[in-house]
Amino acid sequence: MTTEILLGIITFFTSTIAGVVGLGGGMILIAILPSFLPLNALIPIHGLTQMTSNFSRAVFGYKDVQYQVLPKFILGSLLGVGIISLIIYHISLEYIPLFIGIYILLSLWSSKFNEKIKKFESYFLIGFIQTGVSLVVGATGPLSMTLLFKDYEDKNKVVATGAALMAITHIFKVFVFIFFGFAFFEYIWLLLFMIIGAIAGSYAGTKLRDKIDGKKFRTLLKVLLSLLAIKVIVSVFI
Repeated sequence: MTTEILLGIITFFTSTIAGVVGLGGGMILIAILPSFLPLNALIPIHGLTQMTSNFSRAVFGYKDVQYQVLPKFILGSLLGVGIISLIIYHISLEYIPLFIGIYILLSLWSSKFNEKIKKFESYFLIGFIQTGVSLVVGATGPLSMTLLFKDYEDKNKVVATGAALMAITHIFKVFVFIFFGFAFFEYIWLLLFMIIGAIAGSYAGTKLRDKIDGKKFRTLLKVLLSLLAIKVIVSVFI
């Protein structure tokens, strides 16, 4: 039970980070999990844990969730997960993280890019890419956060709505793994501790977020998104 307890504690801290800033916790967790889990269990366990973390964060901030963006995102997600799961073994997705990273950086720092891309940006398209590509690429979460960052000034709206969108992504991902026969029940005790840690971390992060000034929060989120984008780009070549 030592591993289960340790991963439960780690999940608590990563979920707290995500609860404060809106993202980052999942990427830290997936960097740690290979030391504890076999490769075939890595993405499914991470997906279920992140589904819980994001869903609980959205529940704790339900008053701030911008529900009007959810239908388009869900529709895009359904289409994305359906198409990508069908063609996943027939196309190379090697350079998709590169384009995601470049999009995030340009979207955050280039006003000219934003003027040109604005008519193409939508929660339907973001849902399609984020959920579909998440089946094989672990760096899609910042996509929706980047769009929310531009659409909303309020930090709680950004984090709570981002959590709802990422929860949808992970829900679809978990259903795909169940369809392909991954035995989640074999890891029931590990999942129990990690789920408890995820929910507790979401609660702690939500409370800590209230102590951060809105302007400082947006600066922190912009820097963190940029660093994650750079990491994604570099990982393509290294």
